[in-house]
Amino acid sequence: MARLLPCVDPESCAAEVAAVLRLPGRVALVPTETVYGLTARAGDEAAYRRIFELKRRSPAKVLGWFVGDWRSLERYGVDLTGLPARLAARYCPGPLTIIAPLKTGGTLGFRSPDHPFLQALLKLTGPLYQTSANLSGRPDPRDVQSALAELTGEPEIVVDAGPLPPDARSSTVVDATGPEPKILRQGALVIDFTA
Repeated sequence: MARLLPCVDPESCAAEVAAVLRLPGRVALVPTETVYGLTARAGDEAAYRRIFELKRRSPAKVLGWFVGDWRSLERYGVDLTGLPARLAARYCPGPLTIIAPLKTGGTLGFRSPDHPFLQALLKLTGPLYQTSANLSGRPDPRDVQSALAELTGEPEIVVDAGPLPPDARSSTVVDATGPEPKILRQGALVIDFTA
């Protein structure tokens, strides 16, 4: 049975969630400024697999990361040179997911959320896996009940910060692996290509 945590004070709420996520295989349902989503400690492979089970997500898709300070990604092998750094410096924190190259090959999608609870949580946990709580192609969950209804099971802890605004939208996803940005999903943020 999931533990429901009403989130009145972001700092104390973050401390409780961080304590849960330090345990292997633990997953949290959390609010962001865009949707309700699932999150777990980056590098926790048991939790990674559990997120896929809860969402019935295809193993062919990878999970992005939430980060507090995008500059810290260099130590995890993310190549921020050029476009990724320019986009992050201009739009983070905010509703933008940036796909950046890894120094060893491959890519990583990252986002620095502009939500007080998540910012407090990331200070305690470091990077977190993240994905919206809806099944692919389904509407974005804007409250805890809608998010839980999408899942095949329950995460260990559920953070309820109330309903999100009805016009809340998913993050914009941009591929920053080449010389020019490519919008993969137009979401809440409109990128100004002229600046």
